[in-house]
Amino acid sequence: MRVEVEIESDGRWIAEVTTIPGAMAYGASKAEAVAKVEALVLRTLADKLEHGEPAPELSHVFTVAA
Repeated sequence: MRVEVEIESDGRWIAEVTTIPGAMAYGASKAEAVAKVEALVLRTLADKLEHGEPAPELSHVFTVAA
């Protein structure tokens, strides 16, 4: 899944996985924002699997955009 990151005008970083609705997280650094959104996505996918909902096929879990 592609993680998109950008820095906000207040200096915080935001990371988002657009293929998962609502999967976005802020961090004080790029690495922190990415780690937070990856954890959120993994929790979301685990919840889908636990409830028998379809989850995307995952050959590579994350790709961070430059």
